Amino acid sequence: MSHPSVEDIKINSRRLRGTMEAGLDDAVTGSLNFEDQRTIKFHGSYQQDDRDLRDERRRQKLEPAHQFMIRIRAPGGVFTPEQWLKLDAIATAYANHSLRVTTRQTFQIHGVIKRELKETMQAINAAMLDTVSACGDVNRNVLGATNPLQSRLHAQVHDWAQRLSLHFKPKTRAYYEVWLDEEKVAESGQEQEPLYGDAYLPRKFKIAVAVPPLNDVDVFANDLGLIAIVDAAGELAGFNVAIGGGMGASHSIAAHYPRLANVIGFVTPDQVFTIAEAAVTVQRDLGDRVERKHARFKYTIDDHGSDKIVAMMEERAGFKLQPARPWHFDHNGDRFGWVEGEDGHWHLTLSVPSGRIVDRPGRPHLTGMREIARVHRGHFRMTCNQNLIIAGVPAAERERIDALVAQHALDSENKAPTALARSAVACVALPTCALAMAEAERYLPGFVGALEPLLDKHGLREQPILLRVSGCPNGCSRPYLAEIALVGKAVGRYNLMLGGDHRGLRMNTLYRENVTEPEILAALDPLLARYAAEREPEEHFGDFLHRAGLIELPAYPTHVRVDPAEAMAGASA
Repeated sequence: MSHPSVEDIKINSRRLRGTMEAGLDDAVTGSLNFEDQRTIKFHGSYQQDDRDLRDERRRQKLEPAHQFMIRIRAPGGVFTPEQWLKLDAIATAYANHSLRVTTRQTFQIHGVIKRELKETMQAINAAMLDTVSACGDVNRNVLGATNPLQSRLHAQVHDWAQRLSLHFKPKTRAYYEVWLDEEKVAESGQEQEPLYGDAYLPRKFKIAVAVPPLNDVDVFANDLGLIAIVDAAGELAGFNVAIGGGMGASHSIAAHYPRLANVIGFVTPDQVFTIAEAAVTVQRDLGDRVERKHARFKYTIDDHGSDKIVAMMEERAGFKLQPARPWHFDHNGDRFGWVEGEDGHWHLTLSVPSGRIVDRPGRPHLTGMREIARVHRGHFRMTCNQNLIIAGVPAAERERIDALVAQHALDSENKAPTALARSAVACVALPTCALAMAEAERYLPGFVGALEPLLDKHGLREQPILLRVSGCPNGCSRPYLAEIALVGKAVGRYNLMLGGDHRGLRMNTLYRENVTEPEILAALDPLLARYAAEREPEEHFGDFLHRAGLIELPAYPTHVRVDPAEAMAGASA
């Protein structure tokens, strides 16, 4: 039996309603039908199943252990203590007793079964949160820089993330009818979507707002990137605009590749919405609606040429972009430990392995964060590197927060034996991701443990080296920007990618294909030895590999020019 295309499903979904209400009421199966599994993504949820149980359930002639992942729409990644406590209660009552910080700066909860899905969505709404367009072929969760040191500027950036998210939220009332029992009106299913149109976008669209000198949002991995530019008085002058980033790829298919966004110019704050709308609508009209793996904005740009896309954006916006202004990034990581902000409040960044906040023996992290949320009067910030910030702590409260952190071993990863371990990132992968080819989150601790003796051997324990692990080539953990990356090929086998940089300005390249852990360690050992012996002062691992001629850049566009004069020219090599 052939299924309708995703494009047909969107057009015939009655503005994203589909038949979900009937499907949710069907107690015979824990699954939704094929069409509704695609439609529910626009509501912020994916149907999954526990792949660890597939074979046994098949032997017992049972359907897969269907469950749902739910992603929160939280532009800028800021949560109040009250919201944290409600999300904790949701994860405990309906999900798998964990909260997971994603690389989109928000939470996912996993393991919700269909009969409790609606109740879970209503509990999320009661927390003054929603999941609208956290997934699907629309603008996804908007990222905002999390550095709390520059309180005033980052408050502005957070506001921009919020406003952009609201501006690009679909107009349909489907979410409120299906999950919140909002009364249907005469035009239900026929609402106008002036921005998205009848079929929404060809694929997902991602926006991020960065504040130099920190690129903690990996701004060039997004379809649309905004780089905040500050004038001489320290005020926000506007944004450099970058287009065409995206991390998805396919193994052995050259036409499916990751790409970094290229800087195309500068806009003032009053021009942001107009130029963003121009980018979205150009992608809506020109994006590939036949081959979904070729449907991201990056392919539209490369197929038609950047000059043509920029000209179309300018025509639709009604103005010419100004030349890009100088910018500089120092790194794309997080600062760990306590820092003081401009307003005198303190902020504690905690390293969270793979973003998973859960109670484990000796590390009751979910319980610990619950206790902190009960006394904290500031807020919590999620980072795009899957870490969290306990933000806005008065100086007098630091001691109490420190005591709770120590009591629940929440600082255990901040004290990790290597700098590499503290900053490593991994996607969920097995057992719940349908696309996963290999382990990622569950493999990360073991791989880091296997790699640490090599770091000790070569005196690199405190050298920051960016490691990212992905269970498949779709790149949810942004592996192609890492200095060392493992991209899953099959269970226990990975592509070893090397040579990204610490600022998110250069992608890595394939070094060894389809290799096992012993082969990966054997390949890394001599490279780490040479790095330890031959590196220049302050030189990072990825930069050394290029300078020493140990790896080469692949043929497709892989890096953003970093010299300010070149950045102003707005080109990607």
